[in-house]
Amino acid sequence: MRDRHPCVYILASKRNGTLYIGVTSDLIRRMHEHRTGSVAGFTREYGIKRLMWFEQHATMEEAILREKRLKKWNRAWKITLIEDLNPHWDDLAVGLGFDRLPD
Repeated sequence: MRDRHPCVYILASKRNGTLYIGVTSDLIRRMHEHRTGSVAGFTREYGIKRLMWFEQHATMEEAILREKRLKKWNRAWKITLIEDLNPHWDDLAVGLGFDRLPD
């Protein structure tokens, strides 16, 4: 069984584009699903594939709680959260081994 690393993440369709907040215990697997569009839903429908921000947690319960809180934030706060650590809106998935997406 693979180690579990609970985390909350924010994806975007492009810089200042449509945002998606999710939670997972396996960020690499989940990013693969988003990149390939293998799971139907909001991210596939709107082409949301770029990892803008993520935060690891000790437990899945903590990660889920953080995700729920972030989803209640207004858009400006979410953008500030992203830009505090990723001011150029770089696709952080590239640093995790994923190919760079075309602009």
